Amino acid sequence: MKNGILSVIFIFFCLNLAFSQDTAKIVTSTQVVDGDTLTLIDIKPVVIFPPVKQGTRRETIRYDKLVYNVKLVYPYAKMAGEKLKMYKAVLDTIPTEKGRKIYIKKAEKELEARFGNEIKELDYAQGKILIKLIYRETGNSTFDIVKELRGGFSAFIWQTLARIFGYDLKTNYDPGGSDQAIEQIVLMIEAGAI
Repeated sequence: MKNGILSVIFIFFCLNLAFSQDTAKIVTSTQVVDGDTLTLIDIKPVVIFPPVKQGTRRETIRYDKLVYNVKLVYPYAKMAGEKLKMYKAVLDTIPTEKGRKIYIKKAEKELEARFGNEIKELDYAQGKILIKLIYRETGNSTFDIVKELRGGFSAFIWQTLARIFGYDLKTNYDPGGSDQAIEQIVLMIEAGAI
């Protein structure tokens, strides 16, 4: 008799655990189709990535460093895309060129105060990845963004300075080619896999 009571308690305990999941995060709605009421559940897409090829120890270390660098600079690129959209929306409402220049100077000072030291601490590889991810987020190269906001001469000066230090502001982003590993890492970050 004791074993039966313990078994029943155990079953109720297991059932309680099985059905105690948090359902507050599940968004449901209903839709009537041909007289049938269907329950619609909005779920996040699941992204499945192929396993990372484990090559030599050196390749594994290089990939781990790439993951670290992308995770470090991706938030800056994401924020750059959002800020650029915001700045363009405001610039479209400013009628005079003088007012636009004043607004751009103000925005530059704000960004410099907020992110200047953090961006200056990035190493060479992180800077190159940031340039590529800014292209990914905005659809424009860093050179084109500077040219649009500051003018062609300023973009030329920044490109020349960047070339001295080994960067290229005209770098494009190729998610299906040379930047495939970066794209996969970004997708894993967005999916919450890493």
